[in-house]
Amino acid sequence: MELENYFEFIGRDAIRIAGTRVNIETVVRDYLEGAGPEEIIFRYPTLSLEQVHAAILYYLANRKETEAYLERVRQCREEDWHTQKAYPSAFARDLSRRVEQRRQALRKDKSARPAISYSSLHKVSSQGQLPSTSNA
Repeated sequence: MELENYFEFIGRDAIRIAGTRVNIETVVRDYLEGAGPEEIIFRYPTLSLEQVHAAILYYLANRKETEAYLERVRQCREEDWHTQKAYPSAFARDLSRRVEQRRQALRKDKSARPAISYSSLHKVSSQGQLPSTSNA
């Protein structure tokens, strides 16, 4: 089988492993970060060991072209991220608002709790029970 048959070349900026939704940059990134083929198939169970080896071999056999492709993908993702930050969707704005409300509520709840002193922690360890929070 020809090496290229393991991939779907979807335009200039998308190389997908045939029969999957996994792009080659996913496998190559993990490989470059030190993951072996067996670890990569553990991370992406839709891939076979043969497909992972094919992706690594493709990268090694076409290093210059693949690295240029990886750089284009990185730049495209960075541009998309900046666009999303500049023009967030209604869902993203609502989610950010809810996350911030929850953070504020947690901060408020945390500041309302009584502080546990070192001496009260010592009592817990020596007596095996929680100290009273009252001052009595």
